[in-house]
Amino acid sequence: MRVEEAVRLLAGIMILLSLALTLWVSQWWLLLTAFVALNLIQSSLSKWCPAITIFRKLGLKS
Repeated sequence: MRVEEAVRLLAGIMILLSLALTLWVSQWWLLLTAFVALNLIQSSLSKWCPAITIFRKLGLKS
């Protein structure tokens, strides 16, 4: 798996997790959904994402 696919996979998992937690725990978990969305927007504008740095250190290729 490449870094780009790993970032998309992580974002999708986090969004689904936060939506499930919103249903079963508290509506405050929607803040996690908003954070993931804002991080995706920020990374598309700045070309930098913290998850990319972590995945590269874990050995994934670009």
